[in-house]
Amino acid sequence: MKIIIFGASGGTGLQLIEQALESGHEVTAFVRNVNKIGVQNERLHIVQGDVLDADRVKQVLKDQEAVLCALGAPAKDKSGLRAKGTKNIIDAMNAAGIKRLVCLGSLGYGDTYEKLPLLFKWIIVPFILRQAFLDHEAQEKMIKESRLDWIIARPGNLTDGPKTGQYIHGTDVMDKKIKIKISRADVAGFMLRQLTDNMYLHKTPGLSY
Repeated sequence: MKIIIFGASGGTGLQLIEQALESGHEVTAFVRNVNKIGVQNERLHIVQGDVLDADRVKQVLKDQEAVLCALGAPAKDKSGLRAKGTKNIIDAMNAAGIKRLVCLGSLGYGDTYEKLPLLFKWIIVPFILRQAFLDHEAQEKMIKESRLDWIIARPGNLTDGPKTGQYIHGTDVMDKKIKIKISRADVAGFMLRQLTDNMYLHKTPGLSY
């Protein structure tokens, strides 16, 4: 497929690039700083731009078939980058007639918050991740209200471990005994499978070891 990755220079984004190329996809990496992409491949197109620039996002989405969104921001960032950028992506997808959107979220907000361990619920989320979670929630709301064929992957804490293919996934993941962590490589592998798999269409599957 011809796919575009937003947030391509982040840890999960780089994994998405590498694994998408290994799978034979034609990949466009949309980044603010092209120097952060150290991969070279004839099927990789690196495009400089800002996801907050709506016109630029519309321009780069032409001729794409699917979108992978791995936008991220520092924990205490108050810019609302995920939500604002995702709005531009959704608007551009509607204009271009693109339906499939696979987005990177996180465990712990929405209907999974109450099932978090106490350390996360009472310390990590309110004091460290509050801004990030507000941004994630606004982003999810926009996606769910869209008419796109969307899937939001909600992983636990991201690590730099290897791709194992051995992890729990599903909409009831928080009902199981989980470690609340998973490698970026495994998350990328899961997200790429959602490009053509409808098992979690219009759902928010959790991911964790």
